[in-house]
Amino acid sequence: MSFLISSAHAQDAAGQPGGEFGMLIMLGVFGLIFYFLLYRPQAKRVKEHKNLVSSLGKGDEVLTQGGLVGKITKVSDDKDFIEVALNEGNNIVVQKSAVSAVLPKGTMKSI
Repeated sequence: MSFLISSAHAQDAAGQPGGEFGMLIMLGVFGLIFYFLLYRPQAKRVKEHKNLVSSLGKGDEVLTQGGLVGKITKVSDDKDFIEVALNEGNNIVVQKSAVSAVLPKGTMKSI
């Protein structure tokens, strides 16, 4: 029955010198990779979107996350909503955070 299970042999008690320190260095390297490749770019995007939302004003032409293009007709400062006119007779109310981009003036006329 011993031919199915290989016998284990004990290794030397002295392992590689500095093995624990090497693991700490690897953990630090992975932390830096995580910070520069994942966390920092996402934090930058969130900051830019926050600045975009805070700078919204009446008359701005915006693109929503749903793909609607319209002109802001009313901004509620106490609440987190804006009213967007899609055309002459259609107005919708959306959250400020649903705005993905502010378009240059005259974009609606050129579409």
